[in-house]
Amino acid sequence: MALCQNISYDTMRMPNLLGHESPAEAVQQSASWLPLLARECHPDARIFLCSLFAPICLDRFITPCRSLCESVRDSCAPIMSCYGYPWPDILHCDQYPADHLMCISSISNSTAGPKVPQASCHDCELEEAPSSKETLETFCRSDFVVKLRLARLRNSPVSLSQFSLAAKLDVLKHGPLLGGQIRSHVELWLERDATCVKNMTRQHPRGGAFLVTGTVQGDRLLVSKVYAWQRRDKNLMAASRKWKRYRCRR
Repeated sequence: MALCQNISYDTMRMPNLLGHESPAEAVQQSASWLPLLARECHPDARIFLCSLFAPICLDRFITPCRSLCESVRDSCAPIMSCYGYPWPDILHCDQYPADHLMCISSISNSTAGPKVPQASCHDCELEEAPSSKETLETFCRSDFVVKLRLARLRNSPVSLSQFSLAAKLDVLKHGPLLGGQIRSHVELWLERDATCVKNMTRQHPRGGAFLVTGTVQGDRLLVSKVYAWQRRDKNLMAASRKWKRYRCRR
């Protein structure tokens, strides 16, 4: 079962906790959850789903704890709603027991560390500047424009964020945020927006320098465009040099 690869046991009990009578039925039904796992909405989402689709084969069922269900639901339901899917009634959390030794609890909540990063509905992608003028207009439309450097963490905690933010930020535009607020907002984005960070570092697994632009929504940054900061990207270099003197069209 692709959903439950690399879990710590290799036999499962049938029927499972969702009423599937055979492994084939469980495999077929579980496939629809793979895209959600790819969104990395919660580090315990796989554990929660596998406890239902492929419960470990013991004398009795070991169900997920209610707190595990609620934690995964609160992180993943907003992502599902982006695509028009509600959290299914069959997974309502009140049916699971309050935390005790005979249910599966959340690993991430029991480990000290940063907040669980949240995948976003919006996918940013690494791109090249199309032209210096178009890039300047992107800067104009954005609330913020920041050059930052990410470094890969050697030992990451139970968190989807695998990168740390270097000390220096080069803020080209801070928009509605005060200068001192930029760093805290960028750090919060780094923790929360697992999907965007993964997309922008796919070609740069060790990290690197990036120019990010986007909008401010409440206490969070929504990154819309990401450029790798490379000298060979002449359009990006030119736009960055011209920005201080550039007048945006009203």
